[in-house]
Amino acid sequence: MSVDAMTADSIPKEKSHVAFFRQSGWLMIANVAGGMLMWAVHLLSKKIEPEQYGVFVTLLSVIMVVPAIPLQMVFAQQTAKALATNRTGELSGMIRLIWLGTTVIWVVVAAAALLMQDWIVGQWKLGSPVGLWVLLPALLFSLWMPIFGGVLQGAQNFLWLGWSMIANAVGRSLIAAALVLFVVGNAVSLMTGVVMGLLASGIIVIWQARSFWNAPAVKFDWRNLLKQVLPLMIGFTAFQFLFTADTMFVKAYFSKDETAFYGSAGTLARALMWLVMPLATVMFPRLVHSAAKSEKSNLMGVVLLGTAVLAVCGAIGLTVLGPFVVKFVFKPSYVEVATQVLPWYAFAMVPIALTNVLLNDLLARGVYRVVLPLVILVVGYAAALTQYHESLIMVLQTLGIFGLGALAVCGWFSWRSPQIVGQSPQSA
Repeated sequence: MSVDAMTADSIPKEKSHVAFFRQSGWLMIANVAGGMLMWAVHLLSKKIEPEQYGVFVTLLSVIMVVPAIPLQMVFAQQTAKALATNRTGELSGMIRLIWLGTTVIWVVVAAAALLMQDWIVGQWKLGSPVGLWVLLPALLFSLWMPIFGGVLQGAQNFLWLGWSMIANAVGRSLIAAALVLFVVGNAVSLMTGVVMGLLASGIIVIWQARSFWNAPAVKFDWRNLLKQVLPLMIGFTAFQFLFTADTMFVKAYFSKDETAFYGSAGTLARALMWLVMPLATVMFPRLVHSAAKSEKSNLMGVVLLGTAVLAVCGAIGLTVLGPFVVKFVFKPSYVEVATQVLPWYAFAMVPIALTNVLLNDLLARGVYRVVLPLVILVVGYAAALTQYHESLIMVLQTLGIFGLGALAVCGWFSWRSPQIVGQSPQSA
């Protein structure tokens, strides 16, 4: 379907809960299936040394720092709004410009990293620069993916968005397994699987979004765009930091083996987000689309309740079954520490999952006042991690406390802000 043909009227109405749950269900299937395949990569930890697995966790944490969530949400918002208002030419120009801009930024960062590779290898305890070399293309694809994934999300093309997730997981798991089992068992082999998975996924989303980025471009109002984009970038960057930063701090303050043990528990606990995030993923463009058309919405309450039930049940399940899963997946040396921290990790994910729903709702409705308090809270979280890290459990207690704080901040603004979409950011 061409961009011109894909008008706002061709997108399912937000109030159609049947379509919502069908799309959410497919993304859940894709997320869980893809997540299980990505999780299967960690089965290979039995075939490599704990030190190498710790290096792999470190390199993955660097990729997690890429503002993928903010970028995707920005493009989801802009695509949904462009389709609702028939301004796809402006969207095309924006896509091309940001695509070029992120590539230029990557070139600068890659050049700096190669110039400083000896320092980076020593600081991150990589052992050799090869891991850094493999990391760089992974970072490039990680910058491109959310741009075009966001376009598909905003266009509510969840079918191919889901297939891109599966392709990412299949590519990662198959290539990593082949290299570890038949070539060499180290972090570089695992990271090569990550690169190939991102490449496969990137090809899908870029191709499926071609009718948008290949459309005739029209000049757009930069000032108006920045007013919409900057709060989303800052707000979702703060959320992503809250969601992912603990691994980097653990790497800085704990031994290689402890980092590997912590990473194994984190892999299982973050699986909760694979299950619940599709609800917010489908909700966001629908709320943006409704906002552009000044339509009311009651979707957020349904999504919040579903997320709460799934997240709590998942955390309880991990607490009960986690010790058996850890024994099955990881080496015996991982079991004791991973089992101790897993319940803390799982329940720390629950308020973060709920925060994700509320934040998606607030920013979709243009309630940008939430951003500054959230940023202040996240800065406090970073400061707290530098002071309170006597044990892995203390790190997770800190994460849980600040996760509850973020939920309280977003909950306050949700309660104070009327559940009416279509109001302007200024009036919100």
